[in-house]
Amino acid sequence: MEGWLKQSGATGLDDLELADFSDTGRGIRTRRHFEKGEKILTITHDVLWTVKHAYDDPFLGPALLSTQPPLSVDDTLATYLLFVRSRGSGYDGPRSHVAAMPTNYTSTIFFAEAELEVCAGSSLYTTTKQLDQQIEADYEELVVRLFGRDQEIFPRDKFTIEDYKWALCTVWSRAMDFKLPNGDSIRLLAPFADMLNHSSEVERCHTYDVSSGNLYVLAGKGYEPGDQVFINYGPVPNNRLLRLYGFVLPGNPNDSYDLVLATHPLAPLFEQKRKLLISAGLNSTCTVCLTRADPLPNSVIRYLRIQRLDKPDLAAMGPHPVNAAVEKISDENEVEILQFLVDSISSLLDSFGTPMGKLEEQLAEGFFTPGGNAWSAAHVSLGEQRVLQLAKKAAEDLLAAVGSGSGNKAQCAKCQKVPAQLMWCGRCNGAAYCGRACQVAHFKEHKAICERN
Repeated sequence: MEGWLKQSGATGLDDLELADFSDTGRGIRTRRHFEKGEKILTITHDVLWTVKHAYDDPFLGPALLSTQPPLSVDDTLATYLLFVRSRGSGYDGPRSHVAAMPTNYTSTIFFAEAELEVCAGSSLYTTTKQLDQQIEADYEELVVRLFGRDQEIFPRDKFTIEDYKWALCTVWSRAMDFKLPNGDSIRLLAPFADMLNHSSEVERCHTYDVSSGNLYVLAGKGYEPGDQVFINYGPVPNNRLLRLYGFVLPGNPNDSYDLVLATHPLAPLFEQKRKLLISAGLNSTCTVCLTRADPLPNSVIRYLRIQRLDKPDLAAMGPHPVNAAVEKISDENEVEILQFLVDSISSLLDSFGTPMGKLEEQLAEGFFTPGGNAWSAAHVSLGEQRVLQLAKKAAEDLLAAVGSGSGNKAQCAKCQKVPAQLMWCGRCNGAAYCGRACQVAHFKEHKAICERN
């Protein structure tokens, strides 16, 4: 693979080498000293796996072009990988890259049922179950639309559902995503660079140059000979790390829980509430990410305030129902919302197969094989339960504040605190803040409402 890349114009390969590491597995090791910010690696555009290159292929391209509507980006790249892997001759360079890829993955779609059950009750458990069904449906559709049309290009024994799952996991775990200046995005696989592992201790250090189409990797920190080179995937929670990349980070500070909020179309006053939700930047069904840093986002409270409205509440809102709906309507309404939230989060916690305290004991006692699938699932479950416990505590604190009477006072729209002095939004006068920091942090959330009013 390195010889093919050098012929294409790739640089930096002589200073790097593939190696196996005890903590991360296969990765890239330095052969010399690098200063932080120094260019480490360049992979040229003509060897990158992209949708455009798939469509440009003289054999695969016509088949893709004749498939309408077009395949998704992930399905196009997965098909491209399987097509190259299935070739008995030609494509020597790309086939050498495929040969260097893992033959199996530890994504949750490959977990045994007993391993997945360790994180039962988590959003990852539900997502994995749904993903299994979606992959099967997508594969059946691909067979009808593409794979079954030409056995010479798509030999059936090289395009099985297991092959498709391998290709999807290759894309999910090894592709890099970049935002382009025109607002579009590009997803690509870069040979050799896709061996770089993740570390939150380095700065984001891989870039895509639009003018040349090349991928560049810089040193995210200083390196000495023999060090492993890392890139930063971003602030990714364990449930996503395990689903896409097949690993977790114990004690991950970016752990999260995806809370689904939904209102049935047959619910009373649904259409009026739906319009209010949209005006407030929400939808009748939406997923809100609860995090350790913000375990109870204001959008959850706003959603429930609107969902719990009755006819008298709507009538009392006057000419600006959006502003009224996102603010506290009454103590009675607020208590109902917060108590419902506390009870709902308690039910979510009760639905986990193994409670948080038990998981902590099992992990401390070595009940799970470190690095194994069940061990990883346990860390995901533990992280999500910790976030839900924080969310429950936040809801209980808000409920106590309403009950004590402090809920009658104006609160900061971001942190929900009740300071002695508040500063109000100068544009709509509809949101108050305890300081400039909270106003800036809340701007993205408040902007849509502010502009409409």
